Amino acid sequence: MIERSFVRIKSGLVHVAACGAGRPVLLLHQTPRSWDEFRDVLPLLGARYRAIAMDTVGFGDSQPLPSGADSIEAWAEAAHEVLAALGHARAVVAGHHTGAAIAVEMAASRPERVEALILSACPYVDAARRAAPGKKVIDEVEPQADGRHLQELWAMRQPFYPEGRGDLLERFIVDALKAGPRAAEGHRVVGRYVMEPRLPLVRCPTLVIAPMADPHAHPHAPTVAAAIAGSKLIEIEAGTVALPDHMPHAFAAAIDQFLSSLR
Repeated sequence: MIERSFVRIKSGLVHVAACGAGRPVLLLHQTPRSWDEFRDVLPLLGARYRAIAMDTVGFGDSQPLPSGADSIEAWAEAAHEVLAALGHARAVVAGHHTGAAIAVEMAASRPERVEALILSACPYVDAARRAAPGKKVIDEVEPQADGRHLQELWAMRQPFYPEGRGDLLERFIVDALKAGPRAAEGHRVVGRYVMEPRLPLVRCPTLVIAPMADPHAHPHAPTVAAAIAGSKLIEIEAGTVALPDHMPHAFAAAIDQFLSSLR
């Protein structure tokens, strides 16, 4: 059974979905998704762990931070507050895309509270990326009275989703609509993150997952892994931008195998 509830942190209410018992594993979604990205992963991990998927502040059903306060650092601190509110002094943290950037900051800022780290399709944000000329980011659409922006959003994302899986795109659209302007702003938040000095601060056991059909993240996986001492890098064949909901069994198995190897 997946249990859904809200926890209160300093900025407001945060929505969480959890399953199972035992070692806590916090799951952090990509922009502009929600806990729903891990809907099929939760019961798989819940068979052996206390799997917890939270909606990042400002996404899904979680209340946003005050205007202008969004940053990877602030989102990581909010995630730490959620774990504390749930009674977990330490946890495994697993993030996908934006969630991976948040996970890096969680481990770098409070290493004593992160037992192990899983970075799935982790972006790599260095000075060159931060200095790149501004351009229209993915998921940035102008609302139209006739709803044409929904088709534009669908077409924008479709090339990065597995063929014939319109159901996954529908789930994405629901989350993107709930996020509103944050659907695009979340990507800008990632683009402002000063990541390269934070990666070497990660000291816990780390798994870097590289979905091979993800053109955004796959090329950067070796760079991310090389920056974290002792990390392990694995590739998942045919894994896409939508890896957790496209291939939940492969995603959950990679996490379980890694955590089992640490015992």
